[in-house]
Amino acid sequence: MSEVNQNAPKKGTILRWLDDRYPLISTWNEHIAEYYAPKNLNFWYFFGALALLVLVNQFVTGIWLTMSYKPSAAEAFNSIEYIMRDVDWGWLLRYMHSTGASAFFIVVYLHMFRGLLYGSYKEPRELVWLIGMMIFLVLMAEAFMGYLLPWGQMSYWGAQVIISLFSAIPVVGPDLALWIRGDYVISDVTLNRFFAMHVIALPLVLLILVFMHIVALHKVGSNNPDGIDIKKNKNAQGLPVDGVPFHPYYTVKDSMGAVAFMFFFAAVIFYLPEGGGFFLESPNFEPANPLKTPEHIAPVWYFTPFYAILRAVPDKLFGVMAMGGAIAVLFALPWLDRCKVRSIRYRGLSYKLLLAMLTVSFVALGYLGTQPATPELTKLARIFTVMYFAFFFVLPFTSAHEKTKPLPKRVH
Repeated sequence: MSEVNQNAPKKGTILRWLDDRYPLISTWNEHIAEYYAPKNLNFWYFFGALALLVLVNQFVTGIWLTMSYKPSAAEAFNSIEYIMRDVDWGWLLRYMHSTGASAFFIVVYLHMFRGLLYGSYKEPRELVWLIGMMIFLVLMAEAFMGYLLPWGQMSYWGAQVIISLFSAIPVVGPDLALWIRGDYVISDVTLNRFFAMHVIALPLVLLILVFMHIVALHKVGSNNPDGIDIKKNKNAQGLPVDGVPFHPYYTVKDSMGAVAFMFFFAAVIFYLPEGGGFFLESPNFEPANPLKTPEHIAPVWYFTPFYAILRAVPDKLFGVMAMGGAIAVLFALPWLDRCKVRSIRYRGLSYKLLLAMLTVSFVALGYLGTQPATPELTKLARIFTVMYFAFFFVLPFTSAHEKTKPLPKRVH
């Protein structure tokens, strides 16, 4: 371990005093300096670090926005206008936060797709995947709660539609929807409790889950594009021969990825903050009006794949079950995939075709969820919904008998 310790911070008098009372150096060594990651991680592995970067952006900008926002049905919309027009750099903070929400889901979806590509949900990383899926669920709830806060037309009516879905649940549904709203309609009470959840409760849960996700990952070690555990091949010092210390190698690499990401992020903020109506819809620039329904009510883009599944099912209850099932089935993925090989590089044609089908169906459902529910588009949504679920129902049978390529003994 002497080679690794050269990368660790030197113990000065103050640092030694602090480390004797708090495990600062040991934590740094365990999770950064002495944490060995595979040497062949490619650009798909940027998205975990980028998710952490966007999370920090959301926390910082959210805190500053909270200082000028008023969680009141009578003042919420005007306070957003005040932030945009009168608060110094308020427009930038608001767009960083709204664009950051979409960036968060883009990064998280790509992070999940990388897990599907390289089998990062497989043994021994099942718990890493499950905690990650819990983060995804909390993130969806956090985004939904925050979406109501601008108190615009789409915020109001989108929340009205989504909350009403809970009323389809037998027996407890109507009472559950009433409990979520805190009133018989979306009102000031709903806005206040959503504000409390968005600003305090859910961020706290999110931070805890992110911490658990990282600790669980570092316990079992990072996966890699070859899907081979680097812990099996060690040198005389007991260090993985196919690994490198996370710092400085991947801290520098992730920093370069973060710089590239921020170029794109800044370009959207300064030149296309509404994202063509996908990040900020036009109706949301009008104050909420309970007496005027928007021509087309749809959730923000990162919910639309699941919204399209909901609309594809004629019965409301079964639609809600299908929408919930589309998320719940992701939790079961580590046990649905029975193939012993992790990486798509060495897997058979059947898995590659299934993953392509899942990707196409998810993207198509995302688009269809933004469009009006015409008979033709509804038929397409039903086809892609069947394709989406077919991936999970067919996978246990094809993966059990999949013809795979021989795995290399060491990572490439």
